[in-house]
Amino acid sequence: MAKNARQAYAVSTKAGKQVTAESWGTGRAVARIPRVGGGGTSRSGQGAYGNMCRGGHMFAPTKTWRKWHRKINIPQKRYAVASAVAATAVPALVMARGHRIDNIPEIPLILESSLQATLKTSQAKTILKSLGAYEDVEKVVDSKKIRAGKGKMRNRRYVMRRGPLVIYKSNDGIERAFRNLPGVELCCVDRLNLLQLAPGGHMGRFCIWSQDAMEALDTIYGDAGKKIPAAPMTNADLARIINSDEIQSVVAPAKRGNKTYLRKKNPITSVKALEKLDPYAAAARKAATRAEEARAGNKAALLAAKRAAQKSKKQYKEQGKKFYEAASKQGDVCSSGFNVN
Repeated sequence: MAKNARQAYAVSTKAGKQVTAESWGTGRAVARIPRVGGGGTSRSGQGAYGNMCRGGHMFAPTKTWRKWHRKINIPQKRYAVASAVAATAVPALVMARGHRIDNIPEIPLILESSLQATLKTSQAKTILKSLGAYEDVEKVVDSKKIRAGKGKMRNRRYVMRRGPLVIYKSNDGIERAFRNLPGVELCCVDRLNLLQLAPGGHMGRFCIWSQDAMEALDTIYGDAGKKIPAAPMTNADLARIINSDEIQSVVAPAKRGNKTYLRKKNPITSVKALEKLDPYAAAARKAATRAEEARAGNKAALLAAKRAAQKSKKQYKEQGKKFYEAASKQGDVCSSGFNVN
């Protein structure tokens, strides 16, 4: 629905085509893109017209006959407006939109019809402060910042959040009083705007109603007025409906939980599962496990015995080395000839 306020835009039909260019055809080892004719300048011989060329037109130039607006059925729009009005009375939805309503006495906020005769902005400011609604206006003031993008160069330089929506029945000066407050918008109850009631598609706008405007809703959506969407449930308390005697007397009793089964164990990895299938194989595996544990227990004793044997061998080896050294010191047998004495 927000698209219906757009204006058509398009590039010029002459853009990128304001030169005389013609393709050189085939046989000259160049692309067949149209080229600027003539000579004596760097422009001559350059490609033109194409979207890949410097100075050429864009791909698929935008046209003014694009489908800018969207048609919406009247009953559908009325349904949306009625739903958005109902959402303004739900504090949770109003707070979810970011409105500051902590100090508001009630939601929806309905004031006397004399509100419509407010003439000065100072009076409007005083009214909002007395109700605790001026916090929402201060939130809007603090949120003002420079727009991201090229819109800042197109007379829409700043953006800010939305504040309260003042709904009145007759304009006795209220428009002039409230229109200069940042973020505050006004709307006549006879012309309720969906884009104001649910900005950005988010329902729950903080609304301040005059008494006459609230009473006018009975006429607008009365028996002779617009039809309000029929509620699918007259009582929305689902837990109370389910637990009522009327429902519980006809429903089937609650079923017990599904039987839980133990997880199937793998006999290759589980001895207990193997014992159920093959007791002899399980006994053999247990015996092998016990033997392995016994070997692990005897490992320390075997290592100690081997180390002791190696130590004793080293001791005898040292004695042999000493004897060899002593024997080598006696010299040659025939060093003194054959004299025995």
